[in-house]
Amino acid sequence: MKPILEVNRLSKTFGGLVAVKSLDLNVMEGEILGLIGPNGSGKTTSFNLISGFLKPDCGKVRFSGRDITGLKPYRICQAGIARTFQLTRPFAGMTALQNVVIGRMYGGDPIRNMRRAEEECLNLLQFVGLGRRAHSPVLNFGVVDRKRLEVARALATRPKLLLLDEMMSGLNPTEMEEAIRLVRAIAETGITLMVVEHVMKAIIDLSARLVVLNYGEKIAEGEPREVLTHRAVVEAYLGE
Repeated sequence: MKPILEVNRLSKTFGGLVAVKSLDLNVMEGEILGLIGPNGSGKTTSFNLISGFLKPDCGKVRFSGRDITGLKPYRICQAGIARTFQLTRPFAGMTALQNVVIGRMYGGDPIRNMRRAEEECLNLLQFVGLGRRAHSPVLNFGVVDRKRLEVARALATRPKLLLLDEMMSGLNPTEMEEAIRLVRAIAETGITLMVVEHVMKAIIDLSARLVVLNYGEKIAEGEPREVLTHRAVVEAYLGE
């Protein structure tokens, strides 16, 4: 496998707070990489830097061999990186289908034929488990359906790399198992995934490899069960 994403010495500070410090990581084509760490460790900031929602103070982000450092989010999306948000952000005045169609018409490989866009997006909604709610206003959606819609909107942009931010938060055990199956199904389509998650069962089940952050720095990397017994990781989560 070759790296689809290469992050080199990526750094970001907010005033005197170091959010991400000299982060180095690679995401290999076709894998599911887990990014974990205690609250405030820099996980979502890293996603924001990779996806263009924040500009790094220094460092480089390369995607499929191309330098995308500091590009605007829509340019990075068009290049093939999509992301979800921990706090879902649907267009509340629209239906589920309308939300997803926007992603299909303005993401990577945009389409302008509305009928074809709707057909493809109906299939996507079926894929994520929202086929029966395609024409429902998203204002009436609960947490689970909002998270599924967020994934469908991201998939509609035709990504090669999907960044999933806390997809399992707020789910009960049954809903979490369904979400794990959905992530695996996405991976089986050939999309590479980078997953930020606090639910350890989910991260162990899904990830081939873990990167662990603490205070913005990478403190461990490797296979999940090996990494989670690493002394620095245990101390970061539990204290000395």
